[in-house]
Amino acid sequence: MTRKDIPARGGNAVEVRGLVKHFGETKALDGVDLDVREGTVLGVLGPNGAGKTTLVRCLSTLIRPDAGTARVAGYDVVRQPRQLRRVIGLTGQYASVDEKLSGRENLYMIGRLLDLSRKDARRRADEMLERFSLTEAAKRPAMNYSGGMRRRLDLAASMIGRPSVLYLDEPTTGLDPRTRNEVWEEVQRMVGEGTTVLLTTQYMEEAEQLAHELTVVDRGRVIAGGRVDELKAKVGGRTLQVRPADPADLHRLAAEVTRAGLDGIAGATADATEGVVNVPIVSDEQLTAVVGLLGERGFALAGISTHLPSLDEVFLAVTGQKTSAPSEAQDTRTDEFQEVAA
Repeated sequence: MTRKDIPARGGNAVEVRGLVKHFGETKALDGVDLDVREGTVLGVLGPNGAGKTTLVRCLSTLIRPDAGTARVAGYDVVRQPRQLRRVIGLTGQYASVDEKLSGRENLYMIGRLLDLSRKDARRRADEMLERFSLTEAAKRPAMNYSGGMRRRLDLAASMIGRPSVLYLDEPTTGLDPRTRNEVWEEVQRMVGEGTTVLLTTQYMEEAEQLAHELTVVDRGRVIAGGRVDELKAKVGGRTLQVRPADPADLHRLAAEVTRAGLDGIAGATADATEGVVNVPIVSDEQLTAVVGLLGERGFALAGISTHLPSLDEVFLAVTGQKTSAPSEAQDTRTDEFQEVAA
């Protein structure tokens, strides 16, 4: 069962209405509204400086919003911060662990601070060390860990108390693909057990892998939202790909679609390299008409499929900016520093 196959469990675990946060003249949040259903993952996307980290810091009681309301796990983030902190977990953009303590000691300490018994804290620490492939390094001081190992330890610490709501602020930045997959698997496991996750990320693969729904923010405002397929449909650009059984029919097939006026706005194009004809589709009626035409004209087809734009293309369309690729290992500190230090 994939993450998106797990049904929601009822109401909203997070409800935000009109959230505002200023840093001097800068509006880091400018009236943000969002909901996160219980037992789901909401992916929050946006370019650097969009307000993602400020949103997480407000919802985790690290900073106080200037206006608006927010309830998390039933608690008001302004009026009930102490109660809220006991049921949430947070992993920021950078690992924050006690470098003088060992990996096991770090996790044991967090467990005890969360009122786990000594036995349960030790058991949970060992469980998380194993899940994040840190068992062999469990007794070593964290100062001797690599950057990726510290990141994994920090993630384990945020999950050790089995929080009701977990905030992951760009959690896999700088991680290698294997470790990133381990993080994804652990997030999926926790959500399967009932945890609600608010995930900020610039990695489209991560958003598609984990998120049930997406919210896109830019300049402190929500500019788009919905399921991945809904966002793609809003942007448009669906393409019908037709593969004739005989490659020699490629250009004739494209010409027939054009002659019938079914080639869409951009026109039907023959891609000899891929052996397909691409037809821009603007409606279901057009798609049905193209398929019917090819049958009438007697074309033998080896395959037919439709493709929505990639999530990267959606992001570019709604924000006007490109997303970061995981291989770029981008330094995302600009987002946090601009928002917090402004």
